[in-house]
Amino acid sequence: MKIAVPKELKKKENRVALTPDVVASLTKAGFECIVESGAGTNSSIADAEYQQAGATLISDKNKLYADADVILKVNAPTPDEIVLMKKGAVLISFMFAAISNELVNACASQGISAFSMDAVPRISRAQKMDALSSQSNLAGYKTVLLAANALGKIFPLMMTAAGTMKPAKVVIMGAGVAGLQAIATAHRMGAQVEVSDIRPETKEQVESLGGKFIEVKADDSMKTEGGYVKAVSEEFLKKQQELLFKHISAADVVITTALIPGKKAPVLVTEDMVKSMKPGSVIVDMAVEQGGNCVLSECDQTVVKHGVIIIGESNLPSLLPLNASQLYAKNISTLLLHLANPEGFKWEMEEDITKGSLIVHNGQAVHPSVQAK
Repeated sequence: MKIAVPKELKKKENRVALTPDVVASLTKAGFECIVESGAGTNSSIADAEYQQAGATLISDKNKLYADADVILKVNAPTPDEIVLMKKGAVLISFMFAAISNELVNACASQGISAFSMDAVPRISRAQKMDALSSQSNLAGYKTVLLAANALGKIFPLMMTAAGTMKPAKVVIMGAGVAGLQAIATAHRMGAQVEVSDIRPETKEQVESLGGKFIEVKADDSMKTEGGYVKAVSEEFLKKQQELLFKHISAADVVITTALIPGKKAPVLVTEDMVKSMKPGSVIVDMAVEQGGNCVLSECDQTVVKHGVIIIGESNLPSLLPLNASQLYAKNISTLLLHLANPEGFKWEMEEDITKGSLIVHNGQAVHPSVQAK
């Protein structure tokens, strides 16, 4: 079976789907790996490293797609790339299918099958396939570094002969994978960390990492699924904002991480909150690509509003491309080895991981999130 890795085309994307060490293990297992020339350049991986690992390099993207039995990508291919795939081929990448109708339709029209990395179920035996978590972990770390770099003061307490500098106050909104890594990183750097999350069960995790939990009493409107908040009422968000106002006003850094899969990100930081912050304070909005948790953030821009620096970087893992690619390659190859062997795919349609991540099968939309669309 021929596995192909094209160069990513999305703007500001520096990752690659497979790294040479994973190529070597797949080749040893009996797969044939084809890599587009230059696919790893932005991740500091030279073509020669892929060749040494056993991959075949190809510069013709059209031929790469036409010959491949399996296409492995970070971001989903464009419709123009999908039409290059042969009928019956298999795509594995991030798809976010619930909000990507055009992509799903293009896969169906081409008669291919497609698995989505973001749809891998969050169960214990799929942990090594969980690309959302691996990439969010890196994003949470990088977010704190961006904030520290933009802030005009240091994070830790520092006592000198000339005087004492107080530690920075960091408020982190959301204690998911990215938020927890941000808490740990900011705490290690010496900041005072306060954390808000609408899931009360996260309190213990927050405190174990050195953060102080800002508790908002949950109401009946809150619904969670697979570790994500799926729904919450406007009344609850208003109550949360009122409690957070004083914490945000006193903060040097605010990091927001709240996402609702398939929906616009909830607004957590209002313009009045931004106005209340000290000049030179920093907000990093990790949800900016889905509309943003801060009303004033702008996608892929760093702006200054009311004296506050607001960073809206949409692809944080791509700022750590080597590590992000290494982790993603392990995630996607583990999923591939679960689904297939060198002779072909198993198509165990009722198996949890297959059923959860398969979006399109032989030209038919099969995932519950897209069947009705």
